[in-house]
Amino acid sequence: MPTVRTWGVPSASTLFVGIVAGAVGVSYFIYGKRMERISFLAAGVGLCIFPYVVDGLLLQIVIGLGLAALPVYFANR
Repeated sequence: MPTVRTWGVPSASTLFVGIVAGAVGVSYFIYGKRMERISFLAAGVGLCIFPYVVDGLLLQIVIGLGLAALPVYFANR
């Protein structure tokens, strides 16, 4: 009986983090576009793209939180 390989199939938690990051990314993108704030716009694009590139749940969480916090940090400076 042949073995079934599941390469490239992410776990449910990785998919959930990717969906949440994408939702936050879209909202940051829309906010950045409407308010003409480049930091939110760039973070929104980054949040939408990075789940496709980064593999691993912990790394996705760390990068996602970092990208979500950067524009807020720079907006309060």
